Amino acid sequence: MPATVALAVARYRPEEEPAPTLQTYEVPFREDWVVLDALNYIKDRLDGSLSFRWSCRMGVCGSCGMKVNGTPVLTCAAFLSEHLPGPIRVEPLDYFPVVRDLVVDLSDFMRKLKKVKPWILREEEKPLAEGEYRQTPDQLDAYKQFSMCINCMLCYSACPIYGLEPSFIGPAAIALAQRYNMDSRDQGARERLEILSGYDGIWQCTFVGECTKVCPKNVDPAGAIQQYKLTSAVHWLKTLLPWGAR
Repeated sequence: MPATVALAVARYRPEEEPAPTLQTYEVPFREDWVVLDALNYIKDRLDGSLSFRWSCRMGVCGSCGMKVNGTPVLTCAAFLSEHLPGPIRVEPLDYFPVVRDLVVDLSDFMRKLKKVKPWILREEEKPLAEGEYRQTPDQLDAYKQFSMCINCMLCYSACPIYGLEPSFIGPAAIALAQRYNMDSRDQGARERLEILSGYDGIWQCTFVGECTKVCPKNVDPAGAIQQYKLTSAVHWLKTLLPWGAR
């Protein structure tokens, strides 16, 4: 194993520089180190001006998503040993405005996430005296996969449609909408369907599948979108019947 490994890290201050550049740092190679460890070494020992996000270091918070050698990954799960001999190129996620260096602005996603109403919607609530809304294990399993999303934005960076059509609501937001549609306690599926059947919704997706490929939690946003398309198509066909969609 090498004693050191080179990291070519994207540096960019949009208010001062016309375009990003790559700056190379030599860091110690340790077999148990991930790319995030190397970035923290640079920050602590070599260049305190380097900016990037991270929090839990356990693949839970989703904040350390970046591109490593061109692939969107969680840097807390990308081992240096998997990217030898180097240099290992570290860049911000595609399709988001860069705030500085490896930090991107996620405001666009947050607006779109709110648009699909990713919370339980009820037309009416039962009295508190009747107790909580209980679910069977099968009812939980119906949506559990889609509930695992950690908002890391790797799927958006991997999605060519989001790159071409920035108005596209995008894979994570649609998967989280589907999570609530499949929840037995929720009654907002029709409201979300109206939102996601529009121009910027599910029909923008051409089923490339890269969103599912890069997802670190196996959420399968591409699968959620295809399920949604089927639901939308059935709903439309029902409107052609004499009694209309129900």
